[in-house]
Amino acid sequence: MSKPNQSDLEAIEIQLGRAPRDVHAIAHYCPCGRPDVVETPPRLADGTPFPTYYYATCPKLTSAISTLEGSGLMVQMTQRLKEDPELAGEYRAAHDDYIATRDVLAKQLSLDVPEIADISAGGMPERVKCLHALIAHSLAVGPGVNPLGDEALSALTPWWESGSCCG
Repeated sequence: MSKPNQSDLEAIEIQLGRAPRDVHAIAHYCPCGRPDVVETPPRLADGTPFPTYYYATCPKLTSAISTLEGSGLMVQMTQRLKEDPELAGEYRAAHDDYIATRDVLAKQLSLDVPEIADISAGGMPERVKCLHALIAHSLAVGPGVNPLGDEALSALTPWWESGSCCG
């Protein structure tokens, strides 16, 4: 993780098509050199609770993920969670990691956010409902933490190969 600099924030604004809100850190940089996942505090400056700690910003990445979501992969993954206790346990651990990491930042920032106390992202720990959140988690923390995020990430077409989303 690194603190965002002005260039990072400008790139994120181009990616999102709006000014970014409350970016605490850059959680991952795309191979093209631009931010593609940000870390956001669990409570925004306007007071809104925000459970999505890791947020994918690159439109090329999010488009590739959307294509993957349309393939039926989330349904297959959710079914596997019901059938494979080992996978379900690893996914539960990913959920716990997500919350614990977000809670550390909340404590550092003196934020109390009881509204999202056991809420992570992407459907964790029971189902898969958003590959964007799972892949962002995997990119931010690296392989081996979120098994379904890692799996989905490995299924993506390399989004950066056609160049930076920021021109």
